[in-house]
Amino acid sequence: MKYNIFVLCGGKSVEHDISLKSATAIINSIDREKFTVYPIYIDYSGVWNLNGTCDSKIENPSDLIVESKTTSVHKSLGEVMELLDSLDNKLIFPALHGQNGEDGRIQGFLEVLDIPYVGCGVLPSALAMDKAMSRDIFSKYKIPQTKYLSFEKYQWIDNKEKFIADILNNIGYPVYVKPSNSGSSVGISRVESADEIIAGVEEALKYDNKVIVEKELIAREMQVSVVGNSHPKASLPGEFIMEKPFFDYNAKYIDNKIIPVVPANLTPDTMEKVMRLAEESFRVLNCQGLARIDIFVDGNNDVFVNEANTMPGFTPVSMTPVLWKATDGTTYTELVERLINLGIESFNSKKQIVIKR
Repeated sequence: MKYNIFVLCGGKSVEHDISLKSATAIINSIDREKFTVYPIYIDYSGVWNLNGTCDSKIENPSDLIVESKTTSVHKSLGEVMELLDSLDNKLIFPALHGQNGEDGRIQGFLEVLDIPYVGCGVLPSALAMDKAMSRDIFSKYKIPQTKYLSFEKYQWIDNKEKFIADILNNIGYPVYVKPSNSGSSVGISRVESADEIIAGVEEALKYDNKVIVEKELIAREMQVSVVGNSHPKASLPGEFIMEKPFFDYNAKYIDNKIIPVVPANLTPDTMEKVMRLAEESFRVLNCQGLARIDIFVDGNNDVFVNEANTMPGFTPVSMTPVLWKATDGTTYTELVERLINLGIESFNSKKQIVIKR
């Protein structure tokens, strides 16, 4: 029997539009001889909208948008649950980015529903999404990284002078100020002096109630895809050449002025260090399925982890599929099917856990 693949897209996230692009590519790549595909569009208010089965190519990401018949999230979920209950052999592919998509919330919901899904589970998703928490975990396991500090919104309001002093004395400028929970470089500012720090923090606080401040490192940023469950494997590293000083939202998705270099121009020893650090970071966060690990390489060929993305962009030109094509010839369709199989494998493994005494 065919597996029924439900591709979630859209969502309550600033990365809503990027999700539609990823979902379009995923849906178009899935082998209809093996799988039946059901797109599910989640609008900005969180309402789930069934799109029926999808047997043909999606021409434009906007074609996935379905006008909601209700404003009730609960009612819309009821319709989806009714369809899920009627089908055997089902799996969710959450092509969702950012908050409410790769931060553990949808993963927890799917765990409660007892439905297999692609990608990391609740804990690694939440840890990787919260840059401050993932950096704290990296610190515990001695994973090399740049200097950083984090604080909550209420702490900033109560004593911003303390944090301004801490940034100056313990990190030093320039720094990057980021929402701790966000993606696609939304809400990030490069700050060169104490005069600019308040504006940077206020911008980050628009998108999250926690802020992380990171020391700027003069380095090249490598992107490595790691795929697997018990035995994760890193791809060759790649990088982007770009005009801007940092990789912001417009650089990633709008300007079209970035040039991917895959594999990256590294010495064999440095390439090996980058790949092993990516795999170690993946394991430390307890990731499963896939993640993209971003790693800095400085002028001395020392390596530092930047962050992990548990549901990275998945368009045909996104780094994840491009990296695997360069690493071992894996096609986009083959990569999607591999991730589906890893999701089923992870689900079956969990089913072996004893829940009764």
